Amino acid sequence: MQIELRHLTKIIGDHTIIDHIDLSLKSGRIYGLKGYNGCGKTMLMRLIAGLIRTSEGSVVIDGKQLGKDMDFPPSTGILLENPAFLGGYSGYENLRLLASIRNVITVKDVEQVLQHVGLSHAAKQKYRKYSLGMKQRLGIAAAIMEHPALIILDEPTNALDADGIELIKGLIQQERERGALILLTCHDKEILEELCDVIFTWTMAGSFIKRGMRHERQ
Repeated sequence: MQIELRHLTKIIGDHTIIDHIDLSLKSGRIYGLKGYNGCGKTMLMRLIAGLIRTSEGSVVIDGKQLGKDMDFPPSTGILLENPAFLGGYSGYENLRLLASIRNVITVKDVEQVLQHVGLSHAAKQKYRKYSLGMKQRLGIAAAIMEHPALIILDEPTNALDADGIELIKGLIQQERERGALILLTCHDKEILEELCDVIFTWTMAGSFIKRGMRHERQ
């Protein structure tokens, strides 16, 4: 997957949240977004995910423009802000309902992703009884279970203990090795620098400074 942001701008009322940003993203990389709270990182993720429309500019995915040639990016897994599921359903039942929308994975895939995020023991437990950390793990499971080409993770380590953070870091690295394009925010600078191939740091002027963290892969 190749994503091109061309003069991307988002204006809400009198406020310019995203100001003529140009970025190029490709598969097999983890891209980090770094910046102060409220600078527009989550807004940018929403724009790339097709959840909101641009005011100016465009998001082009594999040569096709979002909002014109397609409504949403194909093959995308998303965790934005706080994950929300049906409280009266178990973790397993919630994932099965989501999986039934596209019907591209099996029951075994759902069971495996619950195991991968450390929720096998709570698969049949009602979501409303989950702790904050368990809810976060389920949100990550939902984002990665269909092996999407694009994975968008907004603060994926929130509410996780040390073991949970290490587990999720490993899963993110595995998804990159699989060839996914991963867009990531994290308030922990060390985690962001450990995981990311490239970090875009948001400046007060509303633009990005690009910093490579690893040698570019061929």
